[in-house]
Amino acid sequence: MLIFEGPGFTTGHVFVADDSEAVLGFMNRVLGRRGFQVAGATDGAAALAAIRDRSPDVVLLDVLMPRLDGYEVCRELKADRATRLIPVVLVTGLQDRDSRIKGIEAGADDFLTKPVDAHELVARVSSLIRLKRYTDALDSADSVMQSLALTIEARDPYTVGHCERMAAYATELGRRLGYRRLDLVTLEYGAYLHDLGKIAIPDAILLKPGPLTEQEFEVMKTHPIVGDRLCGEMHSLHPLRSIVRHHHERLDGCGYPDGFRGDEIPASAQIMGIVDVYDALTTARSYKRARSPREAFAELEAEARRGRMSPDLVATFVSIGDEHLTRLAGRVSGARGAGDVVQTPPWAGHRETSVWRGVGA
Repeated sequence: MLIFEGPGFTTGHVFVADDSEAVLGFMNRVLGRRGFQVAGATDGAAALAAIRDRSPDVVLLDVLMPRLDGYEVCRELKADRATRLIPVVLVTGLQDRDSRIKGIEAGADDFLTKPVDAHELVARVSSLIRLKRYTDALDSADSVMQSLALTIEARDPYTVGHCERMAAYATELGRRLGYRRLDLVTLEYGAYLHDLGKIAIPDAILLKPGPLTEQEFEVMKTHPIVGDRLCGEMHSLHPLRSIVRHHHERLDGCGYPDGFRGDEIPASAQIMGIVDVYDALTTARSYKRARSPREAFAELEAEARRGRMSPDLVATFVSIGDEHLTRLAGRVSGARGAGDVVQTPPWAGHRETSVWRGVGA
């Protein structure tokens, strides 16, 4: 990898991958004069490793490179959660339509045509870095919201690991349903933030060891509305709002907060409702044994027969199998550490007789 020393200030970090030393030198001179710090590599494999290590603000990739070409490097970067938000510009002398389409399919954010014009180079890089700064700010805010959700979960030690397990179950179900990568990301983040609104629920209700009164349960039922409002303040969280608001809805209209029925309930929210109930049933408390996965499957299938859950979604979830779901839960427990408590929420299987009302409230 080549690292070019820029001036004492930096407008941003740019990584250039090109097998031509002349091109690397040209881009370093042009961008360096404008305050950018530039690093480079002369083959695709070295570039990919360096980008993952340095996390630059913008990546400029020559299409034709040894070891890995620009399309392959771009595809790898966009598939990696750690690097997928870095803007990637493909630099090519190829003018044909098929090459552009191939670049778009690989996830490229922009294109530059050789020979590169110096003014256009600076304008494109500057624009993409401004976009990256904005994206980083949103991503940071999302991280704060996710941390907040985990903090809410940590108010009760018996719920530790609940969000991670739900994320693992929901994304696995999404994969079985053929969901696209972005839809799987929505399910993952939705699992973390689904109970965000519980920040507004008093400890006296949230942590109550016994059954909730009708009045207390009405307060508990406000948490999807509060969570929806919190997500609504951030544009980047809009795709999660239906999960946050509707994961307690049921197909027969007996759920909350809106009493939606059937197809009124988004599929992502239905998925979250299924995995929420499964996780509550299969984790233990001092007063309640954990049910086996197969017992939980039977309960979910009974809910489907009652018309509260989608038979197709439940069947697909059950087809994942008890062994694989147990492995997924084990990975979450292992990631947290052997000393962490992984249990069920205090209202699960204890406060109400009806599954839709009592589990994962």
